Amino acid sequence: MHLTFLGGCETVTGSKFLLETKTTRVLIDCGLFQGYKWLRRRNWQPLPLGIQDVDAIVLTHAHLDHSGFIPVLYKHGFRGPVYTHPATIGLCQLLWPDSGKLQEEDAKFYHRHQLSRHQNPEPLYSQAMAESALNLLKPVPFKKTFQIGDIQFTLHPVGHILGAASVVAEHGGVRIGFSGDVGRPNDILMMPPEPMPPVDVLLLESTYGDLRHTEDDPWEQLMDVVNEAAADGGPLLIPSFSVGRAQLLQHMLVTLMAQRKIPRMPIFLDSPMAIKASHVYCNYHEFHRLSAAQCIAAEEQVIYTPSVDESKAIASQYGPHIIIAGSGMATGGRILHHFKHWLADYRTTVLFSGHQAGGTRGAKMVQGVERIKVHGEWLPVKAKIRRLNGLSGHADYAELGEWLKRSKLPADMRIYLVHGEPDALEAMSDYLSQTSPYDVHIADYMGVLHF
Repeated sequence: MHLTFLGGCETVTGSKFLLETKTTRVLIDCGLFQGYKWLRRRNWQPLPLGIQDVDAIVLTHAHLDHSGFIPVLYKHGFRGPVYTHPATIGLCQLLWPDSGKLQEEDAKFYHRHQLSRHQNPEPLYSQAMAESALNLLKPVPFKKTFQIGDIQFTLHPVGHILGAASVVAEHGGVRIGFSGDVGRPNDILMMPPEPMPPVDVLLLESTYGDLRHTEDDPWEQLMDVVNEAAADGGPLLIPSFSVGRAQLLQHMLVTLMAQRKIPRMPIFLDSPMAIKASHVYCNYHEFHRLSAAQCIAAEEQVIYTPSVDESKAIASQYGPHIIIAGSGMATGGRILHHFKHWLADYRTTVLFSGHQAGGTRGAKMVQGVERIKVHGEWLPVKAKIRRLNGLSGHADYAELGEWLKRSKLPADMRIYLVHGEPDALEAMSDYLSQTSPYDVHIADYMGVLHF
C-alpha cells in the first residue's frame, strides 16, 4: 500500500490524498486549490496519476477545499462512488452547484468586460456539471465500517462543520488516519471532536499550527463591533463562509438582540447558499449544539435575500444594518458587490470572522491595504476593518495536542502534517516534537509513502 500527497501540502487548500494497493485506488478528499494565483493554477493542470480513474472517493467534509474538485473529476469521466456522511451530502448539494454557478458568472463577467487574458474565459466546471456529480454521493453513517476493494474505511465525528469526519483506512494490518479538519472542544455551534481510534500513521491538519485562539469572549467582541458600527450610522458588512459560520453568526446576532446587548437593526443574509445551508443545519440539528427551536428563531428574525433583485434592493437601506454575505475570504460572491457600494464610505465597518488565506482579498484587507481590486476596479478602502476572533472551526495547536492525547494513540505512530501554511506546519512540528512521543514529519507535495 502507498499514499501520495496530491494537495493540502504547505497550503490550507486543495486537500487530496491518493491511497493505493495492488488492486484498489481511493482518493481521500478532493479539494479545490484556493488563494494565491499560483495555487489556483493547479486546478487547471492535467490530472495527476489518473485520479479520474480511482475506484472511489472518501470525503471528510463538504468545504470546497476538501470536496470542490470532485466535479472536475466528473468532467473528466469519473463515475465512481463518493462516500461521506449524510449531512455532508446535504451541504455538498448546495456547495458544488453554487461553486459552478459562481465560476460561470465570473467567466461571463470577465468576458463581457474584457478583463481576462483569454478571449473566451471558461469556468473550471459549470453548475450543470456540478449537479450531475452529486449523483455520485453515497451516504455512510459515523462509525460504520465499509469496504472499497481491499481497504476498509470508517468515519468518526470530528466537529468543525456539520457532518465533518476523520477517516480511518485499514489494509493488511496497517491503519492510516486522515484527520480532516478537526473542530474545537468548546465550539459555540459544533460538538467537540471525538477521539481518533489507534492508527499507525496520521495525516494531521495544521491550519492553526502556529496560533493559539485568544481567550477573548467572541460574544463580547461581536457586541462591541456591532455597537460601534451602529454608532457610526453605517452598515456592518460581514464576509462569511456560507456553511457553519453564517449559521453561527445569525444565532449570535439574534441572541444578542434578544438579550438587548446590541440594538435591533435589520440583518440580511445575502447568500442563496447560506440560506439553504441554514435549512440543512435545522434538518440535522442533532449533529450540532443548537436545538431546532434555536435554528428556527434565527431563520425567523433574519431577512433572507435569495434573489438578485432582493440583493440589489439592500443598497437602498439607510442607517445601521448588517449584511452577511459570501464569501468568507472575499474571494467572490455577493459581498464584492456590497464592497463596491460601501467600501469607500468611512461609516462602513467590515468584520472578518475567520481565517484569511494568503493572497485573498480578506487577507490583504486585514493587513491594511489602502485599495482592493474587485472585478478589475481598484476600490479605496475607507471602511473600518475589524476581526472577530474565537469563532474558528479549527482547533489550534494546543487543542490538537489535547485531541491526540484523548485519542490514546500508539507512541510509535507517525504523523504527517498537512493542510497548513509553511510557518504553521513548522511550528506544529516543533510543538509535537517537544510535547508528544510521535515521529512527526511535514508532508511534501507529490510525496509518496510506502507501507
